Amino acid sequence: MLKKISNLPFTGTPEQEAQLKAVIEECKDDKSMLMHVMQEAQNIYGYLPIEVQTMIAEGMGVPLQKVYGVSSFYALFSLSPKGKYNVSVCLGTACYVKGSQAILDKICEILGAQPGECTADLKFSIEACRCIGACGLAPVFTVNDDVYGRVTPDEVADILAKYN
Repeated sequence: MLKKISNLPFTGTPEQEAQLKAVIEECKDDKSMLMHVMQEAQNIYGYLPIEVQTMIAEGMGVPLQKVYGVSSFYALFSLSPKGKYNVSVCLGTACYVKGSQAILDKICEILGAQPGECTADLKFSIEACRCIGACGLAPVFTVNDDVYGRVTPDEVADILAKYN
């Protein structure tokens, strides 16, 4: 599955850049520390936009393609920012059969973002997932740790309004 690259502008601060450069400085002579540097960068920025990947590549003396390849391959890395509220819609078999695609479509319509994206105000990020293990409540979606089951598309707006 291809990871979605953020369409939001990069908003890194000089403080974040200084933190990242300090991490790179400690590790720049050991190419085996690339993933560690990338993890630290994600901790600093919350995700790995191309601007951060470029800083890592240049600082570590590795090709940008390698940094991008690692960041796009491993699930622990994100290429787009995460919102304050992570909305995850189950598209596993039980949920899908009970209409979870319509739930996902409604969420995307209301928030103005697609799965793998974050809203422009960084309030919500949306993802589609496979099974979350609540098949008896199908269709199910979560907002952070809150679980909503047996949801209809008409209920989605009221649920999301709780987080505004």
